[in-house]
Amino acid sequence: MTLIKSISGIRGTIGGTIGEGLNPLDIVRFTAAYAMHIRDNKQTASTTIVVGRDARISGEMVDQVVTGTLLGMGFDVVNIGLATTPTTELAVVMEKAAGGIILTASHNPRQWNALKLLNERGEFLNAAQGEDVLQRAADESFLFPEVDQLGKLSRKDYTQAHIQSVLDLELVDVDAIRKAGFTVAIDCVNSVGGIVLPALLEALGVKQVEKLYCEPNGQFPHNPEPLPEHLTGIASLMKSGKADVGFVVDPDVDRLAIICEDGTMFGEEYTLVAVADYVLSQTPGNTVSNLSSTRALRDVTGSYGMEYHAAAVGEVNVVTRMKETNAVIGGEGNGGVIYPASHYGRDALVGIALFLTHLARKAVTVSELRKTYPEYYISKNKKELSADINVDEVLQRLADTFAHYEVNTIDGVKIDFPNGWVHLRKSNTEPIIRIYSEAGSMEEANALANQVIALI
Repeated sequence: MTLIKSISGIRGTIGGTIGEGLNPLDIVRFTAAYAMHIRDNKQTASTTIVVGRDARISGEMVDQVVTGTLLGMGFDVVNIGLATTPTTELAVVMEKAAGGIILTASHNPRQWNALKLLNERGEFLNAAQGEDVLQRAADESFLFPEVDQLGKLSRKDYTQAHIQSVLDLELVDVDAIRKAGFTVAIDCVNSVGGIVLPALLEALGVKQVEKLYCEPNGQFPHNPEPLPEHLTGIASLMKSGKADVGFVVDPDVDRLAIICEDGTMFGEEYTLVAVADYVLSQTPGNTVSNLSSTRALRDVTGSYGMEYHAAAVGEVNVVTRMKETNAVIGGEGNGGVIYPASHYGRDALVGIALFLTHLARKAVTVSELRKTYPEYYISKNKKELSADINVDEVLQRLADTFAHYEVNTIDGVKIDFPNGWVHLRKSNTEPIIRIYSEAGSMEEANALANQVIALI
C-alpha cells in the first residue's frame, strides 16, 4: 500500500492500514483539513465546493466519503459526477464556488486514486496553501458544525457547459473543421474521456469518430499513461487508414497525445508546440513551459518574434509563470495545453479543438504538419546516490562547473548547451537525481546526459 501526501493533494493505492493507503479514514482526515483551510482563508462569500471524479473503480467510494465529509464540515456540495479535470476546474468558476476537489489519480494505474485540490479560481493550490492543508491534516484539530449548519448536496452535469465554452473560443473554427471532413480516432482508456470526447467531436463537426475504449467503467485496457509503448491499439487502427488523426487522453483528460494518419506518434512533447504555433499565428504573445519540456516551443515562439519563458516543473508553477509574463499559451511537455483564453488549467478538449482548427486551416496531413517543427529527442535518466551525499551540494557544484553556459537554478539545475540541454532535479522521496536531456538526436541527448552523469 502507498499513501503520498503533497502540497497538490493526497494520492495512494486503495486500501491498507491508516496512514499507509488511501482508505476512508485518511480521505476524511484530508478532506476535513481542506475544508478547514477554505473556511479559515475564505477568498469568497461562497460556501460551495465542487466535486468531480474520473471513472476509476474506486471513484464512487471516494466520492461518497469526500462529499459526506464536506457536508459534515458545513459546506454545500455541487457534485458534478463523472467529469474531466478541466470540467471540474471550469465548474468551480461557473458556480462561483469557494473551491473544488477532483477525484482522480490522473495517469496512475487502476489501484490508485487521489484528491486534487482547487482554489476559488478553479486552479490548484499553491505551495503555501498546500502546506497549510497538510499541517491541518496532521494536527487533526477539526471543528465540525452542529446539525443546523450541515451543508446541502446538489448534483449537476457540466459536460455540455465545458464543450460549449470550447466552441465559444475565438480561435476555434468549427466551420473549417466541418469542411475538412475529418475522421478522428480516439482512445479514452475507459474513463471520462469516453463521455466528453465523442460529444465534443460531434459538436466540432467531425465527420466520423472511430472509438476505442470509450466505456467509462474504469477498466483500463492498457497502462493509462499516454506513452507510445501503451498506444499500440490506436496505432494499429491508424495504420489501417481509417482516420485522419488520432487523439489519446489520460483518465482525467488533462493530457493529450496525438497519433499521425500513418500510425506514427506525433510526440506528446509536440502537442503543445503545434497548438502554440496556431495560437501565436493568430495572437502574438509570450509562451511558457516547464524546464523539462522540449526546446521546440522556444524555437517556434522565437519564429514569431515573441518571448519564451521557463517555469519550474508542476502545473501550478507553469500557471504562475504564465500570469507573470502574460503568456497567451503554455503548458507542459506531457501533452498538457494551458490556454488562458479558456482557463488556467491543462485541458485536452481545448487542445483538440485548437489542433483540429490548425490542421484544417493548414490543409496538410498530421505527419506533414509534424515535419514543419524542429526535431528534438529527449532522454530520461536517473542516478542513484548514497544516502550520505548532499544532493543540493552536488547540484550547486554542477551549476558552477557549467557556469560558462546558460544555467537555470529555479528547479534543480538546467544547463543549456548550444546543441541541447540537460535538466537535473532531485527526488523528494529517495536519494536520486533525475536527469533529462534533449538534443537533435537521441545519441546526442544521451551523450549530453552521460557527460553530466560522469561528473556526478
